[in-house]
This record gives sequence, C-alpha cells and structure tokens, in this order.
Amino acid sequence: MTYVQLYQKYQTLPPDRQAEVADFVEFLTTRVSPPQATPKKTPVFGSARGQFVIRPDFDAHLEDFADYQ
Repeated sequence: MTYVQLYQKYQTLPPDRQAEVADFVEFLTTRVSPPQATPKKTPVFGSARGQFVIRPDFDAHLEDFADYQ
C-alpha cells in the first residue's frame, strides 16, 4: 500500500477514527524508538565518609567462638 492509498483511506474515516489512528501512530513511534541511555553515575571515592563506623575491636575474636579456638 502506498502513502497515497493510505492517506485516501485515512480521509474516508470518520473524525473519531482518525483520532484513533493518530493515537496509534503516536504509540508506534514511542514504542519503536529506543530508550535514551542514561549515563551511569560513577561513585566518588570518600563520598560515604562518616556514614559507617567501624569499632576499634572489629578484628578481635568474638567471645561466642572462644570454645572453638
């Protein structure tokens, strides 16, 4: 079907159907176009400073495992 034939058929439709065709064409154009890739944010070294606290005895053995050592 050529563009001219398609346009002629479109012109024969009632206005409410023409609006429906226009909506469908809009839907197809949004569906076909690839989504825009959002750039990934690279983490900044030290940006979480102060949010985590490591206790001084972090590397010490736990009392619960004293029997196994």
